[in-house]
Amino acid sequence: MEITWLGQACFKLEGKDSTLVIDPFDPATGLKLPKSLSANLLLITHEHHDHNYRQGVSGNPYEINSPGEYEVAGATVTGITAFHDKKNGEERGKITIYLMEFEGIKICHLGDLGQDLSDDEIDKLGTVDILMIPVGSTYTIDGEEAAKIVGEIEPKIVIPMHYKIPGVNTPLELEPVDKFQKKFEGKVEQEDKLKIKAANLPQELKVVVLKSQGK
Repeated sequence: MEITWLGQACFKLEGKDSTLVIDPFDPATGLKLPKSLSANLLLITHEHHDHNYRQGVSGNPYEINSPGEYEVAGATVTGITAFHDKKNGEERGKITIYLMEFEGIKICHLGDLGQDLSDDEIDKLGTVDILMIPVGSTYTIDGEEAAKIVGEIEPKIVIPMHYKIPGVNTPLELEPVDKFQKKFEGKVEQEDKLKIKAANLPQELKVVVLKSQGK
C-alpha cells in the first residue's frame, strides 16, 4: 500500500486493486488536489469545506460519510462518532472517526478530533497499525494532546495531519507540526510518501511526517 498526504486531513491510500481517498479539500484552503485524483472509495469525516470537496475526486467512488460498518472496494470500514471540539459538538459539531482494514493493515483516521478520547472510545478502536492524527490545534487537538492519544492507542506508525504548512489558508492560524514531533525525538522520519506492507510494519512506534503533495 502507498499512502500519500495531500494536505489538511486528506490522504490517498493506494492498494493493489483499489484506491481510497479521505477528506478532500476545497481549493479555498490555498491547496489544490491533483487533477488526476481518482478513487473507488471516498470517506468524508464531516461537512466542512476543507474535508468534503467531493467534486475533486473522480472515478465515481462509493461514498461513506457517517458512522456504521461497511465492506466495499476491498476495505472494511467502521465509522465511530466523535466531536470536533471539547464541548460535545456545541462549537463545531460531530465528526466520524474511521477505522479501516485495507491491504491487511488496520488504519485509523481521527478526522478533526477536538476532544480527548474516553477509555470506551479507545477500546472501540482496538488494535491500530497506522494512526492519522490532527496536531495543529485551533480547530482540533494540539500536538501535546495528540501525543497523549498516541500513547493511549499505541499504534505502530503515526502520521500527523491538519497542521500549518506553506500555502494553507485558514481563517485562524494552525500550529506547525514541531510541538508534536518534539514528543517523539529519535522516532521521527520524513518521507514524501509511505510505502508499507503488513509484513513490514515496525515493532516499535515510528512517526512518519509526510510531505504534502497538494499543489
